[in-house]
Amino acid sequence: MDQETRLHSGPAPGGDTHHGNDANAEDEHGSTAPHGGVYAALDLGTNNCRLLIARPTGDGFRVVDSFSRIIRLGEGVSATGRISDAAIARAISALSICRDKIKQRKAKRLRLIATEACRAAVNADAFCDAVAQATGIRLEIIDRETEARLAAIGCSPLVDTAGRGAILFDIGGGSSELVRLARDPARPDLPPRIKAWMSIPLGVVTLAEQFGGKVVTPDIYAAMIDEVAKHVAPFAAVNGDDLGGLHLLGTSGTVTTLAGLYLDLIRYDRRRVDGIWMSGEELTATIHRLRGMSYHDRAQNHCIGAERADLVLAGCAILDAVRAAFPLTRLRVADRGLREGMLVEMMREDGVLGAV
Repeated sequence: MDQETRLHSGPAPGGDTHHGNDANAEDEHGSTAPHGGVYAALDLGTNNCRLLIARPTGDGFRVVDSFSRIIRLGEGVSATGRISDAAIARAISALSICRDKIKQRKAKRLRLIATEACRAAVNADAFCDAVAQATGIRLEIIDRETEARLAAIGCSPLVDTAGRGAILFDIGGGSSELVRLARDPARPDLPPRIKAWMSIPLGVVTLAEQFGGKVVTPDIYAAMIDEVAKHVAPFAAVNGDDLGGLHLLGTSGTVTTLAGLYLDLIRYDRRRVDGIWMSGEELTATIHRLRGMSYHDRAQNHCIGAERADLVLAGCAILDAVRAAFPLTRLRVADRGLREGMLVEMMREDGVLGAV
């Protein structure tokens, strides 16, 4: 990816996300959908399986269906190097729902990606073959550079138009990406460009497996931060100066969970979370509150739940390492990312979104 890649602005999608896939996805991946066609973007991550199905609306898109399920595809991969049989079964179950949704919505323009768990696993090819045989879905394993670029495209509409740019971070299950986005001071009306990016081989699943996620003492939490900081330091050394006019922009379950806690939501509401601003003090107080909860308390919280209760503190440690490396005073929360980036990119390739 060119260090000065220009990003296109994307829409502010509505609703939660779903997954789906077409039996002929591999053949149709390169096809062009006519204006008004249905697009599907599938993100099979280390922890989650997510789908977004949408129609273009001129200068954006309208979500028509979505799906999200925690499947823990990468569970144990850091130790064994393999995707387990149980994880494969969970993935195929979720992807079968995705296939049915894509067929039901008659989506013909698809992008169906897999990320870090499949990049790391020695049996990734066998896994993809098993998925194709069981569901008809042909997964595209993307590299980290592509992952960072798609996340940036998906989140760039949330970069403050009055600022100089943002430090975007995407905390995943098996890896985390950092992107410095910069606006052209001569053309502040244009979307930001990618000035630099990096990916580290640590996410909430890998970090929690390494240090433990159910009982996290202050010493364990500090050790998590230190481990992440080692990976972030080279990027911060080059890109951590001249931060005036920048803000943090976070896309992950970690930051959306923190926003939900900050808002004291009885249950998670994407419409209230996506795009919210949090100050450094508000983030610190919310993380402190979360760290004070027991595992049981976290599991019972509607913004966290039992499936993420052992992962969320690892995510907070990654966030705190990023905050230490880039001491910015504001964070904007994004409940959007790779899927939105894929949709925008496909629609722009097809010429069905208005030019910037």
